[in-house]
Amino acid sequence: MKSGTVAVIGKANAGKSTLVNVLVGEKVAIVSPKPQTTRDRILGVLTREQYQIVFVDTPGIYRRKGGLTDRMMRTTEATAKDVDLILFVHDGHAGIGEDDIELMLRYAHSGIPMLVAYTKIDIMPKERIPEDLKTLYEGGVTADVYPVSARKGQNLKRLEQGVAALLPEGEPLFPEDIVSDRSEKFMVAELMREKILLKYEKEIPHGVAIVVNTFARRENGTYDVDLDIVCEKKNHKAILIGKRGAALKETASFARQDMEKFLGAKVFLTVYVKVREDWRDSPALLKEFGYGEET
Repeated sequence: MKSGTVAVIGKANAGKSTLVNVLVGEKVAIVSPKPQTTRDRILGVLTREQYQIVFVDTPGIYRRKGGLTDRMMRTTEATAKDVDLILFVHDGHAGIGEDDIELMLRYAHSGIPMLVAYTKIDIMPKERIPEDLKTLYEGGVTADVYPVSARKGQNLKRLEQGVAALLPEGEPLFPEDIVSDRSEKFMVAELMREKILLKYEKEIPHGVAIVVNTFARRENGTYDVDLDIVCEKKNHKAILIGKRGAALKETASFARQDMEKFLGAKVFLTVYVKVREDWRDSPALLKEFGYGEET
């Protein structure tokens, strides 16, 4: 059978995590319309009778500088060097710029086979698609391009088969019932962060880390989850909590509902908000909060 790893690379907000979730058939990565939603390398495993595709969802390419961002970009670059195929995800709705072509060519010339997923075709004029494909080809991008919509499920089967065709022959890398390499505890933290990304504006979501202090399952199947929302400033803490705790209560309620759906069991969730100034630029705090360097 065919089996291999596929680095899912692209700019922030290109739709990488949404695409991986839909292809795998389960939620393995959180999504939001904000940059830097994905902070870690996350595997999504798709197993068919004739092939197994291990998608490696990576942090979106982002220009902002800082300790956390630098670490995320190193994760993306390291991943792109150690896979069987690169799937470059481009937001078709955003158009094609010279910097997009330059970025694609950088990965296309890396010596690793590459395909392009041209996403969000459900929210753009259809006549623009051939024009953009022509622009890519004239710019030197010779990789096969698949116009797709993850939200509408358009052309995803063709993309999946195109990816599988370029993988090497080999044994499966994971058992067939595995869809991700991440633990339930990790996903619980990510679901909490996802709801913060969706509810709060400006810089607050980007300055938040989630630390799970307790993740325990009772004999009756109920989960006890105790976690900290760590932010960078006291005024951010006040915004996260809201007037009389209303904002935090609403956010935690939405997160708990998704946790229960993900775990398939009732969840008792306890949430605290703490301030650790400038943690995103502190190597020690990055490591403490689970953002240490990946090997």
